[in-house]
Amino acid sequence: MDKDTIFVGLDVHKETIAVAVANGGPSDVRSWGVIANTPEAVRKLVRQVGPAKRLVCGYEAGPCGYVLYRHLTRLGAHCVVVAPSLIPTKPGERVKTDRRDATKLARLLRSGDLTPVWVPDEEHEALRDLTRAREDAREDLLRARHRLSKFLLRLGLVPPAGVKPWTAKHRQWLQGLTLPRASQQMVLRESLLVVDQVQERLRRLEAELAVGVTTSRHAAVIAALQALRGVGLVTAATLVAELGDLQRFRTPRELMAYAGLVPSERSSGARQRRGAITKTGNAHVRRVIVEAAWHYRHAPAIWGALRQRQKGQPERIKTIAWQAQDRLHRRYRRLVGRGKPRQQAVVAVARELLGFVWATARESDRRQ
Repeated sequence: MDKDTIFVGLDVHKETIAVAVANGGPSDVRSWGVIANTPEAVRKLVRQVGPAKRLVCGYEAGPCGYVLYRHLTRLGAHCVVVAPSLIPTKPGERVKTDRRDATKLARLLRSGDLTPVWVPDEEHEALRDLTRAREDAREDLLRARHRLSKFLLRLGLVPPAGVKPWTAKHRQWLQGLTLPRASQQMVLRESLLVVDQVQERLRRLEAELAVGVTTSRHAAVIAALQALRGVGLVTAATLVAELGDLQRFRTPRELMAYAGLVPSERSSGARQRRGAITKTGNAHVRRVIVEAAWHYRHAPAIWGALRQRQKGQPERIKTIAWQAQDRLHRRYRRLVGRGKPRQQAVVAVARELLGFVWATARESDRRQ
């Protein structure tokens, strides 16, 4: 950046934005004050601090999303959204205010010490909202079922032998229960209603997702990812929605680190010490890829739903999918054979599975 660049730190809240400004030279950072978090106030700020083409603005990723980023970009300013967990912090800092946060952001923007996050476009964000809403509905269904089963357990009621939970026979058993108190019978009835409502919401969201991915510009990549074992429609759509353009990862290792699946490390001198995975980055990607990795416990095979998903895919995509099955199954068997717990072995498989996701996405993009 040249000396004409103006760095603007923004501490963004629901109703207000604290602003600090730093010039490209060695001058100190000055607080600009607090403005309203409205398009009009932001437009006025750009006019007063600008011109827009000289501005480099930055704010922390948070609940306010990317509305401000898009507004500043449309006005002609350069804007970055910063990863909060990667902002440098002095050990002695004990005072935190909006004004100090904005000043700190402006100073670190000028020094180049901030790490930006990837900002999805509006279509990507809409797909992400849909996949996350489906994930929330699934979690709500799990909670509703647990509440009902634990309520019955407190009353000493368990399903008959041979009746698996939440099957048709289990539902018949639930509907045939007669509890000793009218109030308890009402609790049972209302709990069943909640389970039915959440199930219906989950079906609606999954139906919308199935339609949405076919009309999305990412349809080809989503279809290609489904050639991998364990990667169905929901998993593929979640990966694309959360990761965006996989071309931005130069190597598979960068993608693995982004998902927090690489081992943590505390090494010093001649001593090397590696621990559990870092669990940094995108938790949604980490969850779905670990779920998919459990499928590689089984011997390589192509049948049923996987065969259907691979229909129409190029031979190169199918080859990558088969290589993934062969390598990852052997990897799982080797780790378990060495005494590793199954959970650790599956996480190691998930890390390598992301490498095949990266290769599949690049091959799909190359063919478009």
